[in-house]
Amino acid sequence: METTRTAEVEAREQTDLWSERVAAYQTRMDYRFTRAEVFRGEMVRQRSDTYQVVTWDSDQIEYARTPGLIRQMPDPDYRLLFPLSGELRLRQDDREVRLMPGTGSLITLGAPFEILHGASLRGVIMSIPARAVDGPLNRKAPLATGLDLAKGLGRVVHSVVRGLNEERDHLDAPQFDAVCDRVVELLCMLACGDDRPDAPGHLREVEAVVRRYVRDHAADPDLSGNSTARALGWSLRQIQLALQHAGTTPRDLIREERLRLVRERLLCADCQHMTITDLAYASGFSSGSAMSTAFRRRFGVSPREMRHKAR
Repeated sequence: METTRTAEVEAREQTDLWSERVAAYQTRMDYRFTRAEVFRGEMVRQRSDTYQVVTWDSDQIEYARTPGLIRQMPDPDYRLLFPLSGELRLRQDDREVRLMPGTGSLITLGAPFEILHGASLRGVIMSIPARAVDGPLNRKAPLATGLDLAKGLGRVVHSVVRGLNEERDHLDAPQFDAVCDRVVELLCMLACGDDRPDAPGHLREVEAVVRRYVRDHAADPDLSGNSTARALGWSLRQIQLALQHAGTTPRDLIREERLRLVRERLLCADCQHMTITDLAYASGFSSGSAMSTAFRRRFGVSPREMRHKAR
């Protein structure tokens, strides 16, 4: 944990200190201080190798992330931003939103923006890797403005992020990351306009992403429901729920994709040199006998019989 207070340096150095800390904790930006001769501000930073949460309190200031700065110092990651007191004005992608306590926004540092707030604002900004958002949503997340953090799932997100800061002295890095993982999972639901993990639209999206991932990694012998959930940034329960809605389970889906892979290779002329056992291992199965049993149950013939018929 790191704390920065401009009151600890001379007045003429305060804006420089603030600018340096913002650049170090976030990214390069342009600044416009209303009272550059004296600037009061305080930041408390909590971070791991993956996530960061900064709580700040400062006088009036305007921040700008310009196209030139983006070219000089690209940063594709996201920020969850919300005020605890006071008001923020955010402009990005030709849209402007006013954020009051109980509302928030998910913004990308990869596009120009302006942020303006008045005196005595207290706020929280959470840094989130782009892969943690783009992967689960299977797309570049749009600017999510006006997130309702006053009720329902939004209130849970708000409370958990605030709790991270309040309990910062009692959380180690793995615990901090574990909580942030859950925050991002919930935030993705909010960002795509779906507050319920069991909503059909959200479940279909999760199912489609999981199916693609399993198909691409079916030959990995370590592939499982847990490893898929970790790779995609969702919980195992969320994946199970989505696949259950589609009439299957992580284990059944993985087995089905591996059997499909075996079948394709049995029918492929370039794979005729491979033994049945070799095909089993190359397709993610733990043994030739386990694969043969599952294959016969699925297709009604043994792998050897299918290969013979294809000749």
